[in-house]
Amino acid sequence: MTRVERRDEVRRILALSTEELVKEARGQLKLFETLDEVYDFLAEEMVREFARAAAGDRIRSYIMPVGPTQPYRLMAEKINFRSLSLKNVRFFFMDEYVDDEKDELIPKTNPLSFRGQIGPLLFDRIRPELMMPEDQIIFPTPENLKALPQMIEDAGGIEVCYGGIGIHGHVAFNEPGPGVAESDPRILEINEFTRTIDATRHRGVGGNLENFPRRAITMGMKQCLAARRMLLMTRNESTEFLWANTILRIAALGQPGDDYPVTHARNHRNLLIVSDVNTARKPKFNI
Repeated sequence: MTRVERRDEVRRILALSTEELVKEARGQLKLFETLDEVYDFLAEEMVREFARAAAGDRIRSYIMPVGPTQPYRLMAEKINFRSLSLKNVRFFFMDEYVDDEKDELIPKTNPLSFRGQIGPLLFDRIRPELMMPEDQIIFPTPENLKALPQMIEDAGGIEVCYGGIGIHGHVAFNEPGPGVAESDPRILEINEFTRTIDATRHRGVGGNLENFPRRAITMGMKQCLAARRMLLMTRNESTEFLWANTILRIAALGQPGDDYPVTHARNHRNLLIVSDVNTARKPKFNI
């Protein structure tokens, strides 16, 4: 789409009531009254998938985000309560930040590191006897970057791609750009819209744009879209910081285009986007 067409489209979809939004999304959008309900739904959906894997005779693979972080505590509690083995589960994590100067991952000790966060968020909370082997936890790295597509194919493909949606429609770190729907795992420059929103909403960073990472390594949009199912979410994290209302509506109703990568998921055979009613409300002003 051209910029002018997208502007007109956004004005149209922002004018819709929440009820009209859900109706036009034709089953691809599910809303909850509260964020707690959203997080519990996501945790339950993941645990159900892992239970399906546990009941089978092969390892099933999933593309996983580190954020949103809130469902992980709930997921760990559900896994422990149900004594659910993860031995038949393989996680391909979406992304990680990369050093600004070198093609190296930021250290796990960096508070922004996804590799460093996932232990306290999830793995350290799960009873050790229920955990999958370490080699079934895979982050994209400079070393495995080119091999990841074949690794996923050899694993039998991805059952579900879980993920958040960024302000400019990125899924993983697949930022807007020509041919993004066919993109493979790669190292890239992070969009300035993404850097700004992340630096302002990440607790403890205080809007430090100067030192916020400028580069990341990411699973390709091609691998995300090839999953048998996609379960995506976005949300405002407070009633004051309202950044996600527009991208939720673009993700649900926008015409597919490289300017908002998430819109390519609208053609997926099994897509569900979840959020809460606060994020789904139209903004006060339709500029």
